[in-house]
Amino acid sequence: MYRFPEFFVCDFSLSDKKVKFTVIFFTPGLTFFHIYNIIIHINIREVIFINTSVIIVCAGNSSRMGGINKILMPLGNRLVIGVTMSAFQKCESVSEIIVVARENDIPVIRQEAENTGISKLKTCTVGGETRQQSVMNGIRCISPDSELIAIHDGARPLIKPEHIEKTIRDASVFGGATLGVPVKDTIKTVEDGLITDTPPRKFLYITQTPQVFKRNLYFEGINFAIEHGLDFTDDCQLVEAIGGKIYMTTGDYSNIKITTPEDIKIAEVLLERGD
Repeated sequence: MYRFPEFFVCDFSLSDKKVKFTVIFFTPGLTFFHIYNIIIHINIREVIFINTSVIIVCAGNSSRMGGINKILMPLGNRLVIGVTMSAFQKCESVSEIIVVARENDIPVIRQEAENTGISKLKTCTVGGETRQQSVMNGIRCISPDSELIAIHDGARPLIKPEHIEKTIRDASVFGGATLGVPVKDTIKTVEDGLITDTPPRKFLYITQTPQVFKRNLYFEGINFAIEHGLDFTDDCQLVEAIGGKIYMTTGDYSNIKITTPEDIKIAEVLLERGD
């Protein structure tokens, strides 16, 4: 009687552009077997949630810029907010963009979006008294079928589309992900002017944005914060507060946040260099 071969997968790996797995075929009762390494090339965007709502937060008072609104400052041949929106416009995973800003800035932002060809801008809405309240105002505007929510600082215009996609992909796997980079310097904790500890540098990352979460997980974090009267300055803290796990997606150091007049000069140089 002919015996049909059996098989099992003994190894599996996923990279940005391909799936590789090892399959062993064998026939029961016989001692020989065959090993095959199989590689399947895929478009990774087809296997992740592509319905992502982006909330760009830029409702701060720009106190460190001397009252000058940093998102409306020129950067290259556009405004800072225009450069920021353009990065998300280029991402296939992004279905809509909501900008949260000061009421007086909204007409200029809408005009910049039109001038820059931002077709994914769904709406602009007014910010709240704190960052968390501003994000929640943006949350109220997302589409009901959005599966992922990405929150980004409007003053980080040099974010790269490939890093946005990478963070979205990681969030679709782990539930939440944030872009960040390892710290370069030694960090000290200080109390009353005295050093109290030196955390191991290998465990420390500078947290950037976007920060991306599955919709239900983020809503659970928001409800927890509201119930307990908590107000966070970082969206990851909402998910951390309910015990959620967030993946640190490694980006690069060019994703700076413009907070001082010197930063805009640095951003100009990085933009010209294409970093």
